[in-house]
Amino acid sequence: MNLNERLIQLSGWERHIKNLPEEEKTILFKQMHDQNSWFTPEQSRLALEGILAYLSPEKVRQWISSYKFLDKEHFEERNIGIIMAGNIPGVGFHDLLCVLLSGHRAKIKLSSTDNILIPWLVEKLGEISPELVQAVSFEERLNGMDAYIATGSDNSARYFDYYFGRYPHIIRKNRTSVAILDGNETQEDWNKLSKDIFQYYGLGCRNVSKIYVPYQQLLQGFLKGMEPANQVIDHHKYLNNYDYNKSKYLVNRSPHFDNGHLLLVESKELVSPIAVVYFEYYADLSMLGKQLKNQENKIQCMVSRDGWFDGSIKMGNAQCPEVSDYADKVDTLQFLLNLEQEIQQRVMGPQKQG
Repeated sequence: MNLNERLIQLSGWERHIKNLPEEEKTILFKQMHDQNSWFTPEQSRLALEGILAYLSPEKVRQWISSYKFLDKEHFEERNIGIIMAGNIPGVGFHDLLCVLLSGHRAKIKLSSTDNILIPWLVEKLGEISPELVQAVSFEERLNGMDAYIATGSDNSARYFDYYFGRYPHIIRKNRTSVAILDGNETQEDWNKLSKDIFQYYGLGCRNVSKIYVPYQQLLQGFLKGMEPANQVIDHHKYLNNYDYNKSKYLVNRSPHFDNGHLLLVESKELVSPIAVVYFEYYADLSMLGKQLKNQENKIQCMVSRDGWFDGSIKMGNAQCPEVSDYADKVDTLQFLLNLEQEIQQRVMGPQKQG
C-alpha cells in the first residue's frame, strides 16, 4: 500500500468513526469509565474528538507535506514496538498514526489503565481497511522489535533505556506544562486556563501544573478565576487527592492557598500533585525566559494570555495539540522515516578513522 492509498484509508477511518451511531460511542465511554474511573464519559469524548482532529484529511496532508517518504522499492517494513502510557484516554494514538503513515508495522503494548479506546479504534479501522489494519497488533511482550517508542515516567524511562537502548528508540520521560501570568487576565482567560489545568483532572503532560506570577495579589485573582471550574471536586478520586493534600499541608503547617477545590503552593518544582498547582514569583521576564529555557526538557508546553509570552501558546489550547505537535518535541515521523539508515549505522558500528 503506497502513501496515497494509506492517506485514503486514514480519511475513511475518520469518516467511519464520525458516522457511527451515538449509542455505540456511549457504550464505549461507559466501558472506559468502568475500567478506569478517571476516564469519565465527558473526558473520553474530548479525547476521541482530539483523535478525530488528528485524522482530518486536510491537516494530515498539510502535516506530511514537508517530509520525504520512500517509495516501496526502497522501503523495508519494520516492526515498531510502541509502549503506550495510560494517563489520559488514547494518549498513544499519535504514535500509532505516525507508524501507519510511515508504512511500518505497529506492535502495541497497552497500559492496563487505558486498554479499551485504542483497540476500539483499531477495530473500526479494520471495518473499512482490512489491509491497513494488518499493520497493527497488540502484544503482551515486545521482544525483538526493530525499534521502540516508549512513553512513561522518569523511573520507567530508565527501565526502557536498559532494555531498548541498543535499538533505535524514542523514550519519553515525565513532563508537565506551565502558565505565565501578567495580571491582565480576564475571567475569559481564567476560564481558558482552567481547561488547561483541569481537563483530564490534571493527569496529562500538557496539563498546567505550575503558574508564574509577578506579584502576590495575582494569586487571589487566579483562585477566584478558577471558581467556575469547581465541579471538578465532584469526582471522587479528585476529591480524595484534594483532601489528602490539604490535610498534609495543614498537619505540616505548610503555607498554602485554598479555594475549595484547588490548592496553591509556592514551589520551585514543576510537577505538582493532583488538585495542587505550584506557583513561583518572577521579577524580570528576560530572567524568567532563561529559567524556562534551562528547564525545557521538563516542560511540554507553556501557555499565556493570547500567547503573549515568547514561546507560549494561547490559554485554553494546552490539551488541543495539532497533529504536527510532537510529544517532547521529538519528531516521531522523521524518526520512523530515517529508521533504515539508523539501523544500518548501528549494524556497521563506528567506522575506523583512516
